Amino acid sequence: MKELKVKSGKGALILRKSRNLVGLKNSEEKDFSKKEYVKSQVFKNLGGFNVVNLEKSGSSIDEKLDEVRTKEEVEVGTHVYYAYGSSKPLVPTGEIYIIFQDGLSEEEQQLALDEYHLALVERRGTDRIIAAVTKDSPNPIKVANGLQKTSLVKLAEPDLDTFVDEYAPFVAPEDDMLEHQWHLRNSGIVADVNFPLKRGADAKVFDAWSRLGNTGSGDIVIAIIDNGFDVSHPDLKDKIHKPFDLWNQSSELDQGDSRFTHGTPCASVAIAASNGKGIVGAAPSAKFMPVSGTSFSLRATEQMFNYCIENGADVISCSWGTTDPAFDLNPMKQAAIAKAAREGRNGKGCVIVYAVGNEDLDFVNYYAAHPDVIAVAASTSQDQHASYSNRGREVTICAPSNGDWPILAARAWWDEGVTWETGAFRYYRDGKNRGSKYKHFGGTSSACPLVAGICALILSVNPGLTAREVKEVIIKTADKIGNPSEYVNGHSTKYGYGRINADKAVAEALRRLDKQNEAKPEVGNSISNGRGIFRFDVRKQEPVGFGIQIGAFAEYGNVLIQVEKLQNAFNTDVIVSINELNGKTVYKVVVGAYANRDDAKRLQQRMKAKGVNGFLRNLKDLK
Repeated sequence: MKELKVKSGKGALILRKSRNLVGLKNSEEKDFSKKEYVKSQVFKNLGGFNVVNLEKSGSSIDEKLDEVRTKEEVEVGTHVYYAYGSSKPLVPTGEIYIIFQDGLSEEEQQLALDEYHLALVERRGTDRIIAAVTKDSPNPIKVANGLQKTSLVKLAEPDLDTFVDEYAPFVAPEDDMLEHQWHLRNSGIVADVNFPLKRGADAKVFDAWSRLGNTGSGDIVIAIIDNGFDVSHPDLKDKIHKPFDLWNQSSELDQGDSRFTHGTPCASVAIAASNGKGIVGAAPSAKFMPVSGTSFSLRATEQMFNYCIENGADVISCSWGTTDPAFDLNPMKQAAIAKAAREGRNGKGCVIVYAVGNEDLDFVNYYAAHPDVIAVAASTSQDQHASYSNRGREVTICAPSNGDWPILAARAWWDEGVTWETGAFRYYRDGKNRGSKYKHFGGTSSACPLVAGICALILSVNPGLTAREVKEVIIKTADKIGNPSEYVNGHSTKYGYGRINADKAVAEALRRLDKQNEAKPEVGNSISNGRGIFRFDVRKQEPVGFGIQIGAFAEYGNVLIQVEKLQNAFNTDVIVSINELNGKTVYKVVVGAYANRDDAKRLQQRMKAKGVNGFLRNLKDLK
């Protein structure tokens, strides 16, 4: 669905249309809920509109809204939007706040309003007004974007309404085993045993949730490639999205083989649901794509990653691989991983996370050594290197796992474990039974999906990030742990760039979103600041004929930039009217000088086709 970008406050919003919701307005009709074209009424008043869910019957939302607008009782109909990173509906009220360039007369400002058939609602000063769309106007978001592109306007911001926060405290998940999950928030002690941990030696996932005010987006898909997925487990069963089994080439996953149970605990560390019972994953709102059937085969490697690309995986977690030199990756396998990391997510790249391995070696799993993946080592609840975790220059990051006290994770129903003489399941390090659906878990196998879940939180707030940028974010925001002398140029072969910090990573993703949304000034190809040596051809222009005014400028450098661009783009004369206004020099830039109005209008159409907005001017009116 096409993205729309609009000014908002100090930055901008990237909007997408709701697929089902629209806003309807009638000065007398207050309730649309009983209309045959309305499936349900969602809000009675948002931005002056009744927000409803339409009965679409196979039609697109655009087609259905156009149809509904013809109804006698509908005075105005509008799309409803969502900003990326937010689940709050946004409704354009129809008003637009406009700040014009310095030095424009009210007559020149009126040209901008006439261009879009806008009505003046209120004047807030010589350069600031509030205008409203009319029945002849495009929708207010398109109008604001069009105004923003013309040099007559400094700012055009559509008025959008949504629900403001009431500052209720964030309600964290309340799953009954959450207090055991020290890797999410380390309080310094294991809940049900007197085992001391290092307070704060965790991934800061609770802090990230608090910053977000939620547990991530339900639109993010985490693919776990592994074996032994218990799709009936209460923490996984309601989250499953497009499962696939490579061994049987089916969406029906093979279950019940006691040799294969690894996928269930791995998945739970990343995405276990927040359902009030059991445990919770780092990204409990994310969708779970189980891809079952790990393999060294080239054909299978290509298929597993292609499946993830084609079926919308955002993050891919792989807690498997090899450190046997005989099974290093050939170029074709490297290419299969690179393709997913660069072409997935519609060109932004799937975020691929690999465990470095548990062999206590000075080199990492060959898959984790791929330059396009995030290679994850393990740290302990004491913020130390887990002795089993492989080391190497390719290590990107480390994440909390076992080494002194293990992680709590989901257990597949066919995982046999070991029983004590008492009959209690020995799924727990200390033999204490915490239920048959869970077990103690660890290794880089656990650290890897923890990082995958945190990557899903990062994409929840900034889905525009590329896979490479997500990797940059977690590197930049990691906490240095262990001995500082182990880091060379910020990197350690044990810890990578440090222990992952979900809260800092989410904050950096938000910061980058704000930066991405900042308006970037247009700069000419060869002129950047109006300084330098230029060739002038100055001829007096008689105030006769018609042209297209694109703006009024107070800075001479901006005039040079615009004139160069316009001459190159349209191969015609550019006229500059220079005048004094309130003690300041004002430069008005007009493209063309035609004897008749129709020729100027044809130029205006050419300019619009190239994205340059301007207004028809009679040259005698230039002052």
